[in-house]
Amino acid sequence: ITEGKDRVLSKAEVLGRLCYCGFDIVEERKIGDLNYVIARRKFRPKTIERRVYGIFVKLNRVGKNGKQFKFYKLRTMHPYSEFLQEYIYNRYSLQEGGKFNHDIRVTTLGRIMRKYWMDELPMLINLIKGDMKLVGVRPISQHYYSLYCTELQEQRVRHKPGLLPPFYADMPKTLDEIQESEMRYLTMCEKRGTFVTDFIYFWRIVYTIVFKRAHSS
Repeated sequence: ITEGKDRVLSKAEVLGRLCYCGFDIVEERKIGDLNYVIARRKFRPKTIERRVYGIFVKLNRVGKNGKQFKFYKLRTMHPYSEFLQEYIYNRYSLQEGGKFNHDIRVTTLGRIMRKYWMDELPMLINLIKGDMKLVGVRPISQHYYSLYCTELQEQRVRHKPGLLPPFYADMPKTLDEIQESEMRYLTMCEKRGTFVTDFIYFWRIVYTIVFKRAHSS
């Protein structure tokens, strides 16, 4: 609408732009009505690409065999927020369910969309393309993947991620519980077969969502 002129940038976008351009955010300060950021050059990015501000976003996720694939969603975060994940984790840590505490990246409309899974509808594209299957572990970023134990990392990349994760069958609260939940699912896949395991988990997930009112966050 403004063609980039006289446009107000959100805090998340400003910090995200700095990270995207190779800066490490050292400190944030608010003096009077102004916000200041102290940042240190960490590296020089090889390429600076023009970012897209549309409603659809494509995010890099770790897939089968460790291959990165483009993960489709409706935008729920401010632009450039994907480059802030490590900073938000180090500053605010994780809350129950494996999400970030005080996640400044998510917009008000985005929180509503996430609550009712509206943002996840484009994942059907990934299902059609074969990057994902109906039931499977969550498609996660490289940073989130690095937080997992080595054993689970190795087991995870032997399977495709899914639209309906085992998270909604167990509703774990901490990162350790999330890893235990995924490990149970993946171990069952290897012992009883993916088809049987996914069939069992599908109905467990449906039961949790319908009768226990589980929702995305």
